[in-house]
Amino acid sequence: MPGLKLTINGRVYQVDVSADTTLLELLRDYLGLTGTKEGCGKGECGACTVIMDGLAVDSCLIPAAKADGAEILTIEGLASPDGRLHPLQESFISEGAVQCGFCTPGMIMSAKALLDQNPYPTREEIKVALSGNLCRCTGYAKIITAVEKAAAVMGTEADKEQG
Repeated sequence: MPGLKLTINGRVYQVDVSADTTLLELLRDYLGLTGTKEGCGKGECGACTVIMDGLAVDSCLIPAAKADGAEILTIEGLASPDGRLHPLQESFISEGAVQCGFCTPGMIMSAKALLDQNPYPTREEIKVALSGNLCRCTGYAKIITAVEKAAAVMGTEADKEQG
């Protein structure tokens, strides 16, 4: 397959992959971005969630060729260049919303896509946004609280910037 050109975490990549390569495989196997996890491989668990052109997607279902020209954000791209964690990452830690951590990157990316579209979501909107992500350890309550906390922090930061 001819080379694909995509922007991942702000960096432009040109890669050659086979026609049957998924976006998940491209990220993990070709580019070494292993924060995105493979869970079910069928788009049912959300562990592989990334943001592609502003939307949360299951990267295991996206043929790499469909990502040609796309802007993709993975969990590795959330922290600031100086290493400071994103408010979502900080709130997941402070609220105890991580246990084994396997689902965490996908949960955070789904939450990020939500907060990018809706900076002040209701608890119900958070539940709906995370409904495609499965967690076997935390029971979801702490995850939802972490997203609420991050939304409040991010909203406060945005309000300060607007002056």
